[in-house]
Amino acid sequence: MKRLGVLTSGGDCAGLNAAIRAVVKRAITGYGAEVVGILQGTKGLMERPVLARPLDLSVFTGDILRQGGTMLGTVNTGDPFAFPDGQGGFADRSDEVIDGIRQLGLDALIGIGGDGSMRILRRLADQGGLPFVGIPKTIDNDVQGTELCIGYHTAVATAVEALDRLQPTAASHHRVMVLEVMGRDAGHIALASGIAGGADVVLLPEIPYDIQAVARKLATVKEEGRNHALVVCAEAARPIDGAVTTHADPGGTVHYGGAGQVVGAEIAQATGADVRVTVLGHVQRGGMPTSVDRMLASAFGVHAVDLAAAGRTGRMVGWRDGDTTDTALEDLGDGPRCVDLNGSQARTARGLGICLGDR
Repeated sequence: MKRLGVLTSGGDCAGLNAAIRAVVKRAITGYGAEVVGILQGTKGLMERPVLARPLDLSVFTGDILRQGGTMLGTVNTGDPFAFPDGQGGFADRSDEVIDGIRQLGLDALIGIGGDGSMRILRRLADQGGLPFVGIPKTIDNDVQGTELCIGYHTAVATAVEALDRLQPTAASHHRVMVLEVMGRDAGHIALASGIAGGADVVLLPEIPYDIQAVARKLATVKEEGRNHALVVCAEAARPIDGAVTTHADPGGTVHYGGAGQVVGAEIAQATGADVRVTVLGHVQRGGMPTSVDRMLASAFGVHAVDLAAAGRTGRMVGWRDGDTTDTALEDLGDGPRCVDLNGSQARTARGLGICLGDR
């Protein structure tokens, strides 16, 4: 392995720069390889000339490890297999991406991405016969083949801090505070932050909620002598026989979000409580990564380079049972890794009396 490429794809999160740093340090100090950073993900590979920059050890000053976002830039729109053509249609530009990789003269490519990005990068690698290793990142923590993804721990810590700040103001004003967190397909952030932040109700995409069950829980809280309550709501939580709340931007693109406002209004109507809603949004993506995300990103980056150097490509690194692991891309299950409703966290939540919206 003489020349290695690295890119970030999909939504940003904390810990990406730590992963890029680990890839570069391991490749250079461990194998004497050159490293090329590809800018703006797969979109950068469609440009001519390809958007890329050399990465050496001088780039990684002491602050890179601590920075959120990605120094390479990223895109989470524009699937190269169905790329907007500017005329209301879509075009397959995957061959351009593959040609861009070949123009860089890479011996292997490491892609840092989430569930959707991993599927796209895997398909590109298969089509082009490209040596590829994936690193999973997403605050939603829903990539198959790993227990943890880069960015998740920081997002949970941010949500817990928000709950820590909402609790005293809720108590001061005798209010129900609803916190909407990200979680499009899976409720890992909502469940973990709800447990750690002392929530009374946690609403997940995996469990359509019954507002009457939520109202009963809030009544129980009041009977126990507490004058306030905390509710955590994933952005894709939906009521029984109801739809996920979405909204369209001026360009017509549909986004998740707004579930917190719906839940807040339903709680106010069902209980008469004074309710306030806070939407955490992209605050969960940004900021300084926690020590756990820095450690995880560093371990993933080193392991990914070792796989590429050994010729063990077509794989994604992961974390399982306290150690790095790797899985063949073809063996990864389809769809997101959702919350295990019989798993430890769900059992813990129910054991603490947290209402998950179903009883």
